[in-house]
Amino acid sequence: MDILTKADLELLICKSEHQCVSIYMPTHRTGVEIQQDPIRLKNLLGEAEKRLSDQGFGPRDVQKMLEPASKLLPASYFWQHQSDGLAIFLSANISNIYRLPLSFEELVLVDDHCYIKPLLPLFTGDGHFYILALSQNHIRLLNGTRTCVSEVEIGKVSGSLDEAISSDDHQVNLQLHTSGAVGGMTKDGSVTFHGQGGGSDESAKNALLRYFHLVDDGLGEFLQGDGAPLVLAGVEYLLPIYKEANTYPNLIDNVIAGNPDLISAEELHKSAWDILEPLFQAAQNEAVALYQQLAGQASERISDTLEKIVPAAIAGQIETLFVAAGVQQSGVFNLATNEIEIHDQPEAGDEHLLDLAAVQTYLKGGTVYVVEPEKVPGGTNIAAVLRY
Repeated sequence: MDILTKADLELLICKSEHQCVSIYMPTHRTGVEIQQDPIRLKNLLGEAEKRLSDQGFGPRDVQKMLEPASKLLPASYFWQHQSDGLAIFLSANISNIYRLPLSFEELVLVDDHCYIKPLLPLFTGDGHFYILALSQNHIRLLNGTRTCVSEVEIGKVSGSLDEAISSDDHQVNLQLHTSGAVGGMTKDGSVTFHGQGGGSDESAKNALLRYFHLVDDGLGEFLQGDGAPLVLAGVEYLLPIYKEANTYPNLIDNVIAGNPDLISAEELHKSAWDILEPLFQAAQNEAVALYQQLAGQASERISDTLEKIVPAAIAGQIETLFVAAGVQQSGVFNLATNEIEIHDQPEAGDEHLLDLAAVQTYLKGGTVYVVEPEKVPGGTNIAAVLRY
């Protein structure tokens, strides 16, 4: 599985002078359905080719734009290492491919910006988290949502915990690779850390602490700007030492105790969700209660109109945002005048205004909840609590 970072999201939402092809499709980890996934992608690429041609792109330009995804069709290794969904973004200047723990509906869009709303569950405050599994043999990072989990490809850790403890002259080399590269292969954004140490007078704890500082440095680079909770899994004596080294701000106090080498990803997911679900639900309940309290006071700190919410999101004023799942609203936002024009039907140059508000809220440090339409407080498709 690949990591979609905050920096990736900022790149994807930027309007461009080039058209962007956004493709979403479900994928399968096992079973005969794996053989159908490349066929599904081939059909979606055919639809993208038709739409680009209808917009005046010549055959060579179309082929060049779609080539990074077309190369995946015969790549059996790629299809045998999937998560739950595939998201592809192609234009003249980007070619990003992500295997993600979300099962998408099939979709092809061609517009002057990438369509990112199906990705929002990875950035909302109601169910995205990480599990860091620490064992004597290796380190695993898992990315979870409410319904599923996948192991993140983080390269390899050369230098086990045993080596960190026992070697008199050890060197620990941790390589973390960001993903989302063309062809689904890991792009070389590696960060390498070297830890020198050893000596008979050093305690095992100090050796472990140095090792975990290296791991923490790598994760800090890897998860930079990510606000998702992180749950630790490992044997009990390792976990407090890692907590001492940790600098990630959203590390959860409760842990999954036991040797994670003996625990499947699905079991780790269930244990982590048992820890996190009450926290997620309590935070959302508190956010709804605050909105209702402010509404009862006729406070200016709440809004349920796009005309107020979109400019506030871009200005970083929104503390909490509720957005209706499965709902779209097309229109145009003029950054110079802070004015919005809402359209009943999509028009050329339109933006997806609910998406715009959600992504900008997330990027500016707010919390986003994508909920069923009937659960948006205020009875509209969007509602916000403002910081001021």
